[in-house]
Amino acid sequence: MSQFPFTAVVGMDDMRLALLLNAVSPAIGGVLVRGEKGTAKSTAVRALAAVLPRLSVVEGCRFQCDPTDPDPNCPDGPHSVDQPAEIRPARLVELPVGASEDRLVGSLDIERALTDGVKSFEPGLLATAHRGVLYVDEVNLLHDHLVDLLLDAAALGTSYVEREGVSIRHASRFLLVGTMNPEEGELRPQLLDRFGLTVEVAAPRNPAVRADVVRRRLAFDADAIEFTERFAVEERDLSVRIVGARRLLPEVVLSDEALQQITAVCASFNVDGLRADIVTARTAAAHAAWHGRTDITEEDIRIAARLSLPHRRRRNPFDAPGLDEAQLEQALADSRPPGPDGPDPDGPDPDGPDPDGPEPNGPVPDGSDPDTPGPDGSGDSADTDALSDPDATEPSTSDGTGQAAADQAAGQAPEHATGSSGDRVVAPSAAFRARRLEVPGLGAGAAGRRSRAETEYGRTTRVERPVEPVRHVHLTATMIAAAPHQRSRGRTGRGLLIRKDDLRQSVREGREGNLILFLVDASGSMAARSRMSAVKGAVLSLLLDAYQRRDKVGLISFRGQHSELVLPPTSSVDTAAARLEVLATGGRTPLTAGLLRASETLRVERMRDPLRRPLLVVVTDGRHTAGEDPTRAAALLARQQIASVVVDCESGPVRLNMANTLAQTLAGSCLQLSELAAGSLADTVRLFKDAA
Repeated sequence: MSQFPFTAVVGMDDMRLALLLNAVSPAIGGVLVRGEKGTAKSTAVRALAAVLPRLSVVEGCRFQCDPTDPDPNCPDGPHSVDQPAEIRPARLVELPVGASEDRLVGSLDIERALTDGVKSFEPGLLATAHRGVLYVDEVNLLHDHLVDLLLDAAALGTSYVEREGVSIRHASRFLLVGTMNPEEGELRPQLLDRFGLTVEVAAPRNPAVRADVVRRRLAFDADAIEFTERFAVEERDLSVRIVGARRLLPEVVLSDEALQQITAVCASFNVDGLRADIVTARTAAAHAAWHGRTDITEEDIRIAARLSLPHRRRRNPFDAPGLDEAQLEQALADSRPPGPDGPDPDGPDPDGPDPDGPEPNGPVPDGSDPDTPGPDGSGDSADTDALSDPDATEPSTSDGTGQAAADQAAGQAPEHATGSSGDRVVAPSAAFRARRLEVPGLGAGAAGRRSRAETEYGRTTRVERPVEPVRHVHLTATMIAAAPHQRSRGRTGRGLLIRKDDLRQSVREGREGNLILFLVDASGSMAARSRMSAVKGAVLSLLLDAYQRRDKVGLISFRGQHSELVLPPTSSVDTAAARLEVLATGGRTPLTAGLLRASETLRVERMRDPLRRPLLVVVTDGRHTAGEDPTRAAALLARQQIASVVVDCESGPVRLNMANTLAQTLAGSCLQLSELAAGSLADTVRLFKDAA
């Protein structure tokens, strides 16, 4: 099947450049491509493998060893220097979201171990991807444990396997590419930092550019072979250029002045650790080699910083990645070595831009120099203004700061009038570390960090006969079950004769992620005594906790005469925090409408994701001043066995305890707002003792 040509991709200059720089120097550590759906992320990544140089591999080696420099630890080795070799294209290995750890790193060959008594290692995708491309689509939906394994292998160039009596180490150097849609959830900052480079992609807003994209896609679908042949020369030239840059890379010199600029830029952005400095230096060197130079210029550093720093500037999970261009230019100017007449921060770069390189004020599109035509053969790109949102580089958005954050830091909660009805929008108070709220019982949902569940990972709690195809063979129990029957089965040689009835599987218990549905009272009574600021701060703290525990979240508010599904259940906790920020307060309290909306939302979500157990968090003082009595609606949720927590927001010397009555009707638990902080209760499980 023909693959869409890499050089035919319109625009997306940052993404193409980041991919090519990693192809030149895989030590950079991979690329994370963030962007909305339908922006050719997967198309560009799959097309990259076609332009990578062909490989020479040891014939028959399952670990893709280079015959000129074989891995001394190769499990299929040792390889002799005169061993036959074969030439083949670089591989693109795709890791599906539902892949297991065994599929990724490899495992013991169960069949040979049980029948022949031989320890034989079955390689995983990390071995198959060696010297190629490992592509993870929707990497933000991959289990954190697998992401850690991936990034460790990408950083070390080696995969270590210690499991089931097997101890294996093999080379695993690959170009790691992950793509994700931020609307479906974010990666943790610790994992973001492990990716070498990151780029943001968006669909072009220029109608002419969009028309060119559609025209090329339709032409490819109509006749893929003819379309691919149109770009054959550009594809071949690009492959040759990658080979040349790889050969030149060892000769690139990182001068003391260039290193000083790199470290000064990274320090000015307050990034954690030194990984940013190392990645920026490697990227700048690869960029210089890509343009045929052996010296690193200021422009190389500028481009490298734009690709390596944005995702490392997040100070908390709700900060959006971004880079302040003015701050970058100031850092470069401050660290610029003085000329004969002293430094001139406002003057031009003393080295000047590379005549064959990029424009000084923008990222470099692949093939933008005269030697390598662009994707349309003309050598330039029409999509320069669609690559980044200029608003995203403002300090107020990239740092997650602004007037509201400044007021929070000062302990204030500013209020802003919105509209003529007297509705108000208040900023949340400072977030705190919330204690874990758990769903009672034992679930079987997606792996996470909240409630107890039977999962793929975790400790073995029992052994049982499999009622379905075996997922986790328990070797010891299987051999014990088979051992007494060996003589009757006529087995006298080495190993055991295993039959289907002998198989035993282990049941593992870990933690699952849940659906946390917030039902927030936004009526006028909640604005009294600045309660809404504290409520938003508490919900924000629970959102942060949900982010860390890999939950899905939803948000419903009720005020006036109606309830509103502010945010349908999603994995994007960032979006929930943004919607909470602008949630208005005012009007009466239609508690029944909110409970009925919650019931309907959970019913629909149960059909979409039946294994993910919900937890309803009702944030209210328990009063209802509009609509019917909430007792029937609360009883409906109780009959549906929805685990629930009522956060009592009532304050003042006189308390009606209506929130506690609501919790009893819901068959849930009731907490005071102050009890949500970690350490405020002795035992989290007691929250649901009555409900369980």
